[in-house]
Amino acid sequence: MTLFTEVSRDIQLQEEAAAQTVADVMIEQLRLWGVKRIYGVIGDAIFGFMEGLSRQHELEWIGVKHESVAAMMASAEAKLTGRIAVCAAQMGPGLTNLMTGLGDAYLDGVPVLAITGQAPLRKIGTAYKQYINQQELVQAITGFSRIVVHPDAVVDTVAQALFTAVGQSAPVHLSIPSDLWTLPCGAKPHEAIRIAKPAAEPSEIRQAASLMLNAQRPVILAGNRARLAGEAIGHLADRWGCGIIMGYGAKGIIADSSPYLLGGLGEGGNPLASDLCKQADVVLAVGTSWWPDRHVPEHAQVIHIEERISEIGKAVPSQIGIVGSIAETVRTLTDCMENYCPPRNWLQAVNQCKQAWNDQNSRERAISASPLHPASIVSVMEQTMDNDAIIALDEGDVTLWFLRNFKGTAQQLVLSERWRTMGFGLPAAMAAKCSYPNRQVVCVTGDGGLGMVQADLITAARYGLPVTVIVFNNGALQMEQDKLTMKHRRPFETDISNPNFVQIAEASGWAAKRAETNDELRIALDEAKSATKPYLIDVPAAKVTHPDFQIQHEGSMHP
Repeated sequence: MTLFTEVSRDIQLQEEAAAQTVADVMIEQLRLWGVKRIYGVIGDAIFGFMEGLSRQHELEWIGVKHESVAAMMASAEAKLTGRIAVCAAQMGPGLTNLMTGLGDAYLDGVPVLAITGQAPLRKIGTAYKQYINQQELVQAITGFSRIVVHPDAVVDTVAQALFTAVGQSAPVHLSIPSDLWTLPCGAKPHEAIRIAKPAAEPSEIRQAASLMLNAQRPVILAGNRARLAGEAIGHLADRWGCGIIMGYGAKGIIADSSPYLLGGLGEGGNPLASDLCKQADVVLAVGTSWWPDRHVPEHAQVIHIEERISEIGKAVPSQIGIVGSIAETVRTLTDCMENYCPPRNWLQAVNQCKQAWNDQNSRERAISASPLHPASIVSVMEQTMDNDAIIALDEGDVTLWFLRNFKGTAQQLVLSERWRTMGFGLPAAMAAKCSYPNRQVVCVTGDGGLGMVQADLITAARYGLPVTVIVFNNGALQMEQDKLTMKHRRPFETDISNPNFVQIAEASGWAAKRAETNDELRIALDEAKSATKPYLIDVPAAKVTHPDFQIQHEGSMHP
């Protein structure tokens, strides 16, 4: 290369940099941090951003019908991939609609960036349409929110937002004035910052191992943040001779076939596991914030392992907190158990608990009824699930029936664990299929949950996302009805009116079928698995009070 061509190339690069807009630089910054797509609804305050997206091909735009769906999709993607996910919307009402999904990301601790427009620079602080102080609005559900008011500040502010989201595992928010997007910006985007996981302190490992070696009634309580440590937890349970009890929604981390797995604790779990857990003298809590009252021991020694120090002490009352790679820490503790001899009477109690629950649950799953019993629906669904399937679980009565009855192998479950918003299932399923197009994705929802987001059935068809949606349709907000009855109140306005979900789905570009028997459900599930477009199965479900609420009524659980 000659000196002349080198100078010409430098001049060309300078001209290209000078031609870049704020939108272009922001998009490149997102790309450098591994962002693959943006979920959102277009609005005039982000027209400049949309124009920038139209000039490139690396970031995909997924346009949805309602901003709440965009934010829930971003939250679900972050949960499934561990990477930052992005949603975008109009200023004002666009942002308020995003807040349901941002609340989910905030309470479940996942990195999401919400980008919204804002009033033009000269109109900020005035009575301009839709103007509000958006930073104050989102303060309670984000770890960071800023307004960018100059092109020179874009790169630093976006990088700070991304670093905060990833470093703190929290949603963040940026407001960009509508006339800032198209201004020239010569700043160079920052490369992504790689954040190393801390190593557990040897002194904490020694203290934890000392407690574990003296345990007579050990229990492991594992949550969703322990997903990548499932194999290590299984080896530790075998060495330590303990029961494994799962936190809320932590399905598929340990195969149900494990002799040590006792199911979930508390809501939607194995009711027999609570009594056994309360007898424990040492509990190893792994990647969980789940510590339900009246199901946990009062005087046990508790060791809590997390990868973020912010999770230690938040909900689990531990004596020893260990921050480090969960899988590595569990493996190190397993090595410390070499000379441990598991008490036979405790192993027997664990085996008896598992066998008794298997017998009880088998009878429940075999109930024959018309309409179909919820446990029976879950049992049939289970037969067509791939080992690596992703299950997007909505919130409501269907959640508890699924968690209680589904016998997982290695499936990955995504749900609104702490925010518990209805309508999460369909957005989560679509995000899962966007992120993992070659895996089976099944949404398990109720008629109430689907009714909140059914306009976005069209979104799945538009973007060619062949997910399966199974609707437990009983014409009621069953959980609310059961809670009202449990509290000796009249179940007022808990019945709901539903459309014909099959016709709605077909009009939205889906295949759909109504399944009223187990055989019809099996046929529909087989068809859905090989379908090339999204498939909805409407299953009339019996109105059955979930056993958890029957237990509560008897006084052994708090409402």
